[in-house]
Amino acid sequence: MKIMRKIIEIDPEKCDGCGQCVPSCAEGAIQIVEGKAQLVAEKYCDGLGACLGECPRGALRIIEREADDFDEHAVEEYLKNREQTEPPVSSLACGCPSIQVQSFAPLRPSSPQGVEPMDRVSALSNWPVKIKLVPPDAPFLKHADLLVLADCSALAYPGVHQELLPGKVVLIGCPKFDDIQEYIEKFAAIFQKAEIRHVTTVIMEVPCCAGLGHIVEKGMAAAGKRIPHEQVVIGAQGQIVSREKLAA
Repeated sequence: MKIMRKIIEIDPEKCDGCGQCVPSCAEGAIQIVEGKAQLVAEKYCDGLGACLGECPRGALRIIEREADDFDEHAVEEYLKNREQTEPPVSSLACGCPSIQVQSFAPLRPSSPQGVEPMDRVSALSNWPVKIKLVPPDAPFLKHADLLVLADCSALAYPGVHQELLPGKVVLIGCPKFDDIQEYIEKFAAIFQKAEIRHVTTVIMEVPCCAGLGHIVEKGMAAAGKRIPHEQVVIGAQGQIVSREKLAA
């Protein structure tokens, strides 16, 4: 039933898709769709504005208009169904080798011309690497130093394997196009189970990428952990712009 009430309004021109508003909405009313925050359904928004302070671009505001009445029971059902429809890694039916948990020593590849030069040595030691695919109880996570890469940073920075990855377990994802709440829950589970020693987050120098560090921090908070956390920012031309300690 439509009534006059307060409800969130999202300005698509201001929204850069960083996703920082998503976890602040306990009802799950906001999701990132095609790179922009969108209201999933009017009945899921309680109009209290818990998400307002999380938006660095000022794209959110509370307005009063005719909208579907807030439905607490529909929210409960929505959240329950969303949790049930997110399959665990082990239930994925694609059969892709990328979901098989593997830990291995980094190898120096060879070529017909002989041993590869040092700048072409892979430091990768775990599989899978996608945040969505890594189970929180993967053996390679135990007491690990994590390297959390935004997708684009892995391509932009040429020194990933030589400078950032050696001795670390790598997880990679996109804070703009993937499910932010799913990421937070995944990191919370990892931090609860794996006794992570240190986290390095690598992002691009764009606003929508900055959300990755916040996601990791929210995962720590949800797990009740404080883990040393450094964030590395990569410029558009592939250079390191800054390094900052976020937690200790």
